[in-house]
Amino acid sequence: MVESVPMTREGYNKIKAEIHRLENVEMPAVTEKIAEAREEGDLKENAEYHAQRENQGMLMAKINELKDKIARATIIDPSKLPKDEVVFGCTVTVEDVAYGDEEQFTLVGAGDEDYDAGKILVTSPFGQGLLGKKVGEVAEVDVPAGKIKFKILKISLEF
Repeated sequence: MVESVPMTREGYNKIKAEIHRLENVEMPAVTEKIAEAREEGDLKENAEYHAQRENQGMLMAKINELKDKIARATIIDPSKLPKDEVVFGCTVTVEDVAYGDEEQFTLVGAGDEDYDAGKILVTSPFGQGLLGKKVGEVAEVDVPAGKIKFKILKISLEF
């Protein structure tokens, strides 16, 4: 079964714009560099040619990955979600039960993630562990070192 990728309309548009940029700006530039390297002669010993071909392959893989996300996209309207539990698009304040540290995360879809800003994918193991919890409940999140417990302190939807 193909898993859907939840995202906002903005996240969807952001990914579409990135695909457009990669296909219409980056790919032609790499193709031009390949042509220039090809003109330099013997392709067996032409490091520039092989490097640009590798760049082309990685760029194509990135484009295909983004197109796959778009194909499996499910556009979520956060205004229609419950406001009293952890759901897509909410900002949740949690307390690490073991250490007492407070952290704040926003559960976002593909294209909106920014880990430095606390925006984590709702489809990540951490996001999945928090989904459906209410204020006061404890979420157990599986990590390679075992389970981490987080108490839900606050949930807010700001749309």
